[in-house]
Amino acid sequence: MRNMLAALAGALFGTGLYLSGMTDTQKVQGFLGFFGDWDPTLAFVMGGAILPMAVAWALTRGRRPVVGGDFPERPDPRLDRKLILGAVLFGAGWGLVGLCPGPAMASLGFGGLGGLIFLITMLVGMMIAPKARRILDTTRAAG
Repeated sequence: MRNMLAALAGALFGTGLYLSGMTDTQKVQGFLGFFGDWDPTLAFVMGGAILPMAVAWALTRGRRPVVGGDFPERPDPRLDRKLILGAVLFGAGWGLVGLCPGPAMASLGFGGLGGLIFLITMLVGMMIAPKARRILDTTRAAG
């Protein structure tokens, strides 16, 4: 039951990304191109995601998921070095390529070789990140 609901949620998310145009790299890069032909639709998609999530956080307080497990804890609101560095790297990759993890997965069916290369390099980056984090933490502690 849990896997079926997860697959349904993933399919709904991917469909939403596709219908909103977030799998179109040109649309995403158009949002980031403030000095050219700016496309503000991504702001509406983000707002359409943030508002329901705020309601979901409020509704999950003190509850447990129907399919078992626990709801994730609210993220720590502090800005630290890891969060800022991660946000800069994520934003740079997103701006250069026009994809982030969700749309990259959704575009696998039609993104061609470029989408596959992006996904592979994203996975490699995800494997390297913990090692890089340990090195940065060790270097910072020693300095």
